[in-house]
Amino acid sequence: MHAVTTVLLAFTAIVQAQPHGVRVTDSTPHALSITSSAVPSACVNVSDWLTRGAPILFLLLWSGGYTVAKIGVSDADPLTLLSIRYAAVLVLLGPVWLFLRPPLPASPRAWFDLALVGFLIQVVYFGCAWTAMHTGSSAGTVALITSLHPILVALIIPMISAERVSARRWLGLVLGFAGAALVLGGNLGVQPLALSGVVLSCFALIAFTTSTLWEKRHGVAYHPLTSNLVQYLVGLGCTLPLAALLEPMQVTWTHSLGWALAYLVIGNSILAISLLLMMIRNGEATRVSALFFLVPPVSALIAWLLIDEAMTPLAWFGMAIAASGVWLATRQAAPRVPSATRQEQNT
Repeated sequence: MHAVTTVLLAFTAIVQAQPHGVRVTDSTPHALSITSSAVPSACVNVSDWLTRGAPILFLLLWSGGYTVAKIGVSDADPLTLLSIRYAAVLVLLGPVWLFLRPPLPASPRAWFDLALVGFLIQVVYFGCAWTAMHTGSSAGTVALITSLHPILVALIIPMISAERVSARRWLGLVLGFAGAALVLGGNLGVQPLALSGVVLSCFALIAFTTSTLWEKRHGVAYHPLTSNLVQYLVGLGCTLPLAALLEPMQVTWTHSLGWALAYLVIGNSILAISLLLMMIRNGEATRVSALFFLVPPVSALIAWLLIDEAMTPLAWFGMAIAASGVWLATRQAAPRVPSATRQEQNT
């Protein structure tokens, strides 16, 4: 209980500032993106060791979520487990919202945009990803496929903006999907290929990509506490009836399920987001984006250590190729310096 209180206090301190006119940026993860002005540095007095260790801790917490979800869905139906997770997060964050009273969306269209992003992420993305693992797909495979969304976003955004897609981004796309094929093919000897799991992971990828594009085109990032609560309310309101309709809602309460649920609620839904906001506040948005390139290999490593999900050398090679493709497709090109400026710098 003391640990939960500590986490909530840290989250409260980080998000207590209210963003005004905050816009979603291309270099930050879409569902959690706010600019550094949204969370002023005076909100949290972060120690030096935490500031230096935040990127690594965030990467471990986020990547470990795939393996922990895999553990959780072995004892509970996936949509049922998601419903329990969202209900627990709302119970924890609801009092914080009542205390801080951050502003709500001001118009029906704003409510729709925020709710739609919440539906795509919390219902379609997580629902498909967790169901894929429930049907037999490995945590590493699901993490790899769903983490290809930056490549699709980097390709689609120029298209809808009537801009030219660079050859570097097309190469990133080829490398990303070639790496995914190597992982799937390389693991055939040690992991059964669940076609339904691959299809569900692709649906999760499409949902994540669509939510990114929608928020970048229509959304303004609200106060993170308001955004999270609205999206988790949408998640609970959709996954609970879907679970009742599509699943027996079977839950076997074990120690492993209890620890998994605690991790998913506190580690992923609260602590990881708090660390992300802290890093963005410190002006590390680009560094945060770069961390997501490491999510698939770190997820596969954690799955190997915790639940003995083996991967062949060819699969590890494919994982590296896919991560390189994501990095290549999303890397920001260096700004061009005008020739006059270069001449002045050389004099």
